[in-house]
Amino acid sequence: MAESVAVPPGGTPFSGEEAREAAWRARDRRADGAFFVAVRTTGIFCRPSCPARPRRENVRFLATRTECLAAGHRPCLRCRP
Repeated sequence: MAESVAVPPGGTPFSGEEAREAAWRARDRRADGAFFVAVRTTGIFCRPSCPARPRRENVRFLATRTECLAAGHRPCLRCRP
């Protein structure tokens, strides 16, 4: 049985920083496409479910693929977002 994801009023299930971090740490496939994980040190961006595990201090969460590309990140070769 799949767990339900709490949706904040006026938002998406993964709209808050804490919800995004929890989804990223759990490698939650339901979060794929809802946001992306950008890694400052490598310049890549991944899906939340990617097996790559950068350090938290090097990670930021961006809403769209376009936003990641505009910030200078390239797609991850492992998860191919």
